[in-house]
Amino acid sequence: MTYLHHTGSPLGGITLSCDGEVLTGLWFGGQKHFGAGLPANCEEKMLPVFAEAERWLQVYFAGKKPDFMPPLAPSGTAFQKAVWDILLTIPYGETISYGEIAARLAETRGLPHFSAQAVGGAVGRNPISLLIPCHRVIAADGSLRGYAGGLEKKRFLLALEAGAR
Repeated sequence: MTYLHHTGSPLGGITLSCDGEVLTGLWFGGQKHFGAGLPANCEEKMLPVFAEAERWLQVYFAGKKPDFMPPLAPSGTAFQKAVWDILLTIPYGETISYGEIAARLAETRGLPHFSAQAVGGAVGRNPISLLIPCHRVIAADGSLRGYAGGLEKKRFLLALEAGAR
């Protein structure tokens, strides 16, 4: 069974999903790929993993780095999961480029190079926004490119982590 819970944030409504034990989704209302992979029948229910995710969000939106992480289980391809694992290593308040992620993947796979565009596709399909920090990925020239939740939200989140909010 898949469970849903709705909560608020300074950036609007957030929908969370879980399998009863681990978080499987976190989307801003109306974001691209909203609810991707959710079955037709979901039950609204407050569960401990949702309470922990809400606590994480409260700490985060207070401008602090959370020192805990709810259990996560994003659903995706092996490639997407490899990209999302790299996203989890990006320190709070720092950014990385799509090309840098591609270079890391190429190195671990023993390849001369890897497509930054393919990385961008996987980053954009991250089903657990914020906790898997896809907002910390930027273009090689430092500009902001794509964010499923919208560039204004990405700007807000990066500014929040930089202490500018």
